[in-house]
Amino acid sequence: MAEDMNQLLKVRREKLQNLLDAGKNPYEITKCDVTHHSVDIKENYDELEGKVVTVAGRMMFKRVMGKASFCNIKDLKGSIQAYVARDSIGEDSYKDFKKYDVGDLLTVTGEVFKTKTGEISIHASEVVLISKSLQILPEKFHGLTDTDMRYRQRYVDLIMNDDVKNAFIKRSKIISTIRKFLDNKGFMEVETPMLVSNAGGAAARPFETHFNALDEDLKLRISLELYLKRLIVGGMEKVYEIGRVFRNEGLDTRHNPEFTLMELYQAFTDYHGMMDLTEEMFRYIAQEVLGTTTITFQGTEMDLGKPFERITMVDAVKKYAGVDFNEIKTLEEAQAIAKEKGVEFDKTHKKGDILNLFFEEFVEEHLIQPTFVMDHPIEISPLTKKKPDNPEYVERFEMFMNGWEMCNAYSELNDPIDQRERFKAQEELLAQGNEEANRTDEDFMYALELGMPPTGGIGYGIDRLCMLMCDQPAIRDVLLFPTLKQLDK
Repeated sequence: MAEDMNQLLKVRREKLQNLLDAGKNPYEITKCDVTHHSVDIKENYDELEGKVVTVAGRMMFKRVMGKASFCNIKDLKGSIQAYVARDSIGEDSYKDFKKYDVGDLLTVTGEVFKTKTGEISIHASEVVLISKSLQILPEKFHGLTDTDMRYRQRYVDLIMNDDVKNAFIKRSKIISTIRKFLDNKGFMEVETPMLVSNAGGAAARPFETHFNALDEDLKLRISLELYLKRLIVGGMEKVYEIGRVFRNEGLDTRHNPEFTLMELYQAFTDYHGMMDLTEEMFRYIAQEVLGTTTITFQGTEMDLGKPFERITMVDAVKKYAGVDFNEIKTLEEAQAIAKEKGVEFDKTHKKGDILNLFFEEFVEEHLIQPTFVMDHPIEISPLTKKKPDNPEYVERFEMFMNGWEMCNAYSELNDPIDQRERFKAQEELLAQGNEEANRTDEDFMYALELGMPPTGGIGYGIDRLCMLMCDQPAIRDVLLFPTLKQLDK
């Protein structure tokens, strides 16, 4: 089998050499005057019948029948058949065409017509080889089915699997729709540093690197938060950023060490304002991208058209675990009920941490329809305003769909005295060995001391949103080039 493949590859290189010897180097072509995509021709046949068009794409099929042949040209939007006859393109060109291989890139110029079987096609008057394929595509009917190779060779995956290509086209539309929505709301898109001295704003382990020019250790950002808040301090009232963040953690169906995060911050509002904005935005994206507010993911329907449920974390745990943390007054009581319910905790966990463990254990899987879970314990929310009437909890929410956290939002903490105390508590956790704890960011503290207005802020996992809206079961299916373990060389 390997010998057969090597022989086929050798033949392709020999064909290329023959072209070069004949002065027909396909790689010298720099421009193609394409007039239409395949689908546009099919959708506008009545208007284009009998007119000359030029398409460009990859030849995915060829059938030679003496003096006339058929081939199929695949482009961005789809594919179209071409009828290639010796008498129409010339004897020399037809001889060349018969030697072209599946996978070669061509331009086809000719009149639009329908075959006897009713298939919209192009009657070629010119066929030009614009790039020679020296490799062999996967076998037509079995396609590229090895999942690992699909991710490693995404370019082949895109050639062979239209569903894959369409998912990434949809992803692009989702992101452009988000930008359109926020721009229309008066938000300004900004860019902040990826290389930072203090990777804060989230509980995660950063990647570390060294900057030779300054002889300084730096980290890749794990969040966008602290720099965007600096901009709010600077008087930019509505800002957002869509960008890569990096977390030195594991790989699974919902996690990749580099992923796309969007964070936005709005002055003079709170987490209720963020809930309203989020509900409106998710509904808008679905309608614009999918044409409906009902999402179907792996057979499960989620309705974005209805008002999203809003429930506190305490009430959610009470509803699904039967434990009321309003009745639990001490850490010892929380530890006791955790042991009773089989919830594992460690010595650094406080009462609020245990409440969150209960939520993760008993609640998340039930939150299929869009749900805002509000009012988190202060222990897990170091950058969030306390609830004035209940300082053990903060003005924070996470939105869930399909049992997944889709976004995380706060009424942002703008009290610099309180913020320093929160950082101090995080530093103590760091000293106890918690590598995900935040370090005190003195420059950010200085910004807060200048004064930050009341602000609502939120972070969205763009990849998970794309998974849901593109009906893709794993994050790797919405990342063009996901992180993979290197193959042994």
